[in-house]
Amino acid sequence: MIDDRAVVHPGATLAVDVTVGPFSVIEEGVVVGTGTRIDSHVIIRSGTHIGEDNRIYSFASVGEDPQFAGYEGEPTRLEIGNGNVIREYVTLNRGSSSSRGTGLTRVGNHNFLMAYSHIAHDSTLGDHIIFANGASLAGHVEIGDYAILGGFTLVHQFCRVGQHSLMGIGTVCLQDVAPYLIVSGNPAKTYGINVRGLRRRGFSEEAIAGLRTVYRQRFRAKGTDPDSGGLDQAESSSSPEADTLIRFLSESERGVIR
Repeated sequence: MIDDRAVVHPGATLAVDVTVGPFSVIEEGVVVGTGTRIDSHVIIRSGTHIGEDNRIYSFASVGEDPQFAGYEGEPTRLEIGNGNVIREYVTLNRGSSSSRGTGLTRVGNHNFLMAYSHIAHDSTLGDHIIFANGASLAGHVEIGDYAILGGFTLVHQFCRVGQHSLMGIGTVCLQDVAPYLIVSGNPAKTYGINVRGLRRRGFSEEAIAGLRTVYRQRFRAKGTDPDSGGLDQAESSSSPEADTLIRFLSESERGVIR
């Protein structure tokens, strides 16, 4: 299952059914779970833990040192869950030093990272996320479940991207992206609720209506600040999804894209 032309350190731990293509390099201490397929010319650095049933395509760089000026070679980690697809030339960096960051970059389960996308140090991805070609995160970014980042989307460091949000091609996010919303542009602006995506995932019309109410009140009413204040009773009674949106707004530290 391991090509003779691959270089696998004897200190790496690979499940018995893991496949490794020619000219790939797997360093000491790497752990790879069952069912994972690694194509040719992939490099996986020490400090990387990969779960089950992942597919890593050629020329991906997995677990490289963080692109962080203060990094001085400290041992840090990259953790990848199960069922992820990592396409050609994707770069995933380990965390920065624990004294300045978390020391850990984490990717959840069933994510689809298309070619040339980049996950920087100390970032955290949930589950079922799509990165289109060239989408990139700076350090310390959090991405919620089912978010979709259009091609060449850029997310500033320390930003949060909420669950079920959608970013158009070439979007530049300098602040937080609220859950369930569509954002696009440079700099990004909001364009309403991600209705089509929510319907595809089985959200009720009542839930979508509740989100629309919050969006109108917090993003489109004159003189309002979307990330100010807590839960209004009328807003919070509409749906759990509306509660989630309002809570995200109230907890934002960088401010929310309007």
